[in-house]
Amino acid sequence: MGKNHWQLQDAKNKFSSLVEQAQLCEPQFVTKYGREVVVVLSIEEFNRITGPDTTLLNFFHSSPLAGIHMNFERTKETPRDVEL
Repeated sequence: MGKNHWQLQDAKNKFSSLVEQAQLCEPQFVTKYGREVVVVLSIEEFNRITGPDTTLLNFFHSSPLAGIHMNFERTKETPRDVEL
């Protein structure tokens, strides 16, 4: 296993070191019975992965098109005939 893999028992015993490595280096993987079960990563990495904390409404308000008026009225014309 690589430097960023920890057996569960080692992760529990050396939790401070695990957290420090996650903050300074790269995500740290914890294994149980030889299988990766969890990942410990820095808050900066977590925020980068999950993206900005914004709502859809805030997204549209901050859009470059926010001040432009658009007309979304439907046409009054009847629909076209379709053969079935």
